[in-house]
Amino acid sequence: MTSLVCLAIQIYLLIVLVRVFMSWIPPTPGTTYASIYEVFDRLTEPVLAPIRAVLPPFRAGMMQLDLSPIVLLLLGTLLQRVIC
Repeated sequence: MTSLVCLAIQIYLLIVLVRVFMSWIPPTPGTTYASIYEVFDRLTEPVLAPIRAVLPPFRAGMMQLDLSPIVLLLLGTLLQRVIC
């Protein structure tokens, strides 16, 4: 049972990481990439939104850096080390 939970955490962290990389290239509506991006968005946004509510994006001049995926990856890795 523990190995199944560990695998689920690992897969979810991978999904978060893929979403981070996909966010660097904005999707064009109606494309296959946009559909794939939407799937990753729906899988990760319910967990990232509460983190983003507590930790708003960091402003650096004209740029904003969303730290919520970094926090989620750190918490997920910590959880994985405790459980697995």
